Amino acid sequence: MAPSPTGSPHVGLVRTALYNWAFARHHGGTFVLRIEDTDKERSTEESYRGILELLSWLGLTWDEGVEVGGPYGPYRQSERTELYRDVLAKLAASSYTYDCFCTNDEVEARRKESGSKVVGYDGFCRELSADQRAAFEAEGRTSVVRFRMPDGSITWNDLVRGEVTFETQYVPDYALCRANGDPLYTLTAPVDDATMHITHVLRGEDLLSSTPRQIALFDAMREIGIAEETPQFGHLPYVMGQGNKKLSKRDPEANALSYRDQGYLPEGLLNYMALLGWSIAADRDVFTTEEMVAAFDIADVNPNPARFDLKKCDAINASHMRLLPVEEIQHRVLPFLQAAGVVSDPISDADAQLLELAMPLVAERINKLAEAPDMLGFLFVEEAAFARDEADVEKLLDDAGREIVAASLAALEPLESWSTAAIQDALNAELIERRELKPRVAFGPVRVAVTGRRISPPLFESMELLGRDRSLARLRSAVG
Repeated sequence: MAPSPTGSPHVGLVRTALYNWAFARHHGGTFVLRIEDTDKERSTEESYRGILELLSWLGLTWDEGVEVGGPYGPYRQSERTELYRDVLAKLAASSYTYDCFCTNDEVEARRKESGSKVVGYDGFCRELSADQRAAFEAEGRTSVVRFRMPDGSITWNDLVRGEVTFETQYVPDYALCRANGDPLYTLTAPVDDATMHITHVLRGEDLLSSTPRQIALFDAMREIGIAEETPQFGHLPYVMGQGNKKLSKRDPEANALSYRDQGYLPEGLLNYMALLGWSIAADRDVFTTEEMVAAFDIADVNPNPARFDLKKCDAINASHMRLLPVEEIQHRVLPFLQAAGVVSDPISDADAQLLELAMPLVAERINKLAEAPDMLGFLFVEEAAFARDEADVEKLLDDAGREIVAASLAALEPLESWSTAAIQDALNAELIERRELKPRVAFGPVRVAVTGRRISPPLFESMELLGRDRSLARLRSAVG
């Protein structure tokens, strides 16, 4: 996996990393993480740290690469410039490359004049004479290094798409470095794959057109003793967004780290990302990463674009939430409760005990960890700071709603035992039996009065946990 540290990590990066990780684990191989940071203007340390945070949160641990080291480091391209210079020198000495002095405008003008439909470089500087070269240099022109693409065709057996062939007449000679000597991806990626002995490369479909260039460069590097073999390539389908457009970094659902912040489970997100091009079985959508590793075959990946469906992602995440023991959900929601100021950090003994009692009430209802503060906040908030959702108040605590709350208050005040059963019996007798209200109509206003929201944990159990005094005080305040 070789991401570029530019901008926020994209969900497509998660899918690519997951498939590489699962492929390596399935075959007992080595999962390598290197960082392609040759784009000095766009690469940032913040983005680099974001990639590491994301993969660590997801549990996609790497065996070799940045931070962990390995036999072929360093694993950041910005630290490998001497190696690239050495390879460039060896390629030039063997006439696999040449210096090109053309400007983009000149190339485009020649293309239009010739009527050629091939977009890209036309090979003008391939065979410059000494006089032509001297004339360009006398003008003060700078040059880039271009690789000589061979004649004929280049074919490889793509791990996802099967046999792929490119005619090299449509793959122009390409630049390996900038005019200032800084290496480009077209050089660094193949050189790194060669010198790190990478055997398989799984990457996005957007890089498919660069593969014949890289294979040609691998052939050259084998000839000059830099590469031992050419990796096997597999090009993964696009991840599409709304309207069947490629999911862009600008799309809100594309920001991979936001799923952590929204309280998705790493297991849930990975499960859904796995489904964007692969399935464990025709009739099964929910599975663990261990099950994926056991079953994963890159040949089963569908080459067609996969559409990112946020609703299905949510449903898969909720399914994984249901698989967790209550104690594990409690452990995972605690940081969200602390970040929202619902409980202290570290949590007090009294609040920890209350949380332990409350978690069984929400464990079957919570779909994302970040929902916990809204669901449980009413139990922990100081009464002076207790507030109700304004929209829910407007909808349910109108005159009729406040009348229901007043009747509930009258029914509950005489209770000698403040238990779930006693609360339920008293409210059922008053609201359902005597007033003949439907449960939804009867308990909605009471729920908003006591918890502040129309969606909350089970009402009667919540009131028991909240206690007699606080429950009755909130009913009184709602009546006004």
